[in-house]
Amino acid sequence: MGGIIAIVDDLFFVGKLQATAKQAGVPLRTLRGADFQLDNLRAEPPALLIFDLNTTSASAVELVRQLKADPQLAAVPVIGFFSHVQVELQRAAVAAGCDEVMPRSKFTAGLAQLLQRHAAPGSG
Repeated sequence: MGGIIAIVDDLFFVGKLQATAKQAGVPLRTLRGADFQLDNLRAEPPALLIFDLNTTSASAVELVRQLKADPQLAAVPVIGFFSHVQVELQRAAVAAGCDEVMPRSKFTAGLAQLLQRHAAPGSG
């Protein structure tokens, strides 16, 4: 499987993700929601997809739904994060197929370990 990809529109948070990934020694690619294309993932499915469920350029929940409906990509682990007060968004993400959904604060606190776990050989 390919590397770890984060779908995030917030440029400040992209910087935080990239800095944490670099510090953890894990390659991370970031995309805006509007640039996410399933066709580009089929040749080499990622080891992990991370979705900012508050992405504004596309519906992250719909992107997850499409990914999980694709037979070639359905097994790719998906983690979504959201603002802790958005209970309905959390439910929608789980229903769409997110393997794990967590508040942004929890996601940020455990990001380095999460990246290392999914970057390790045989993980995912």
